Amino acid sequence: MNPDAGTPKNVAGRPLPDLQQSLRAISQLSRWKMLKELTCGEARTIAELAAVGGCSYESGIKHLQVLHRAGLLERGRGGVYQLVRQYLPTPGQPVVDFGHCLLRLDAAG
Repeated sequence: MNPDAGTPKNVAGRPLPDLQQSLRAISQLSRWKMLKELTCGEARTIAELAAVGGCSYESGIKHLQVLHRAGLLERGRGGVYQLVRQYLPTPGQPVVDFGHCLLRLDAAG
């Protein structure tokens, strides 16, 4: 029996992130700013993303954990984070397709 049989898929056939977790994850302006920073495709440190998000290092860790648990970010060695590769936008286009929704990250202050 295939455990992914009932899981919604995006156009590329990959499982979609959980809708409820995704909506919770993107509900904060600081997280939008962090996501926007990560649309370039480069990994960023917690300190860099906290600065971009306008929050303390400790708050930055919590925000990044929420995004990671929602399946929107990957965590790398050395405390760096990046967007999951399947969600990387076209270069120069801050629009991320999470399957359930499109985020226009240029609207994030």
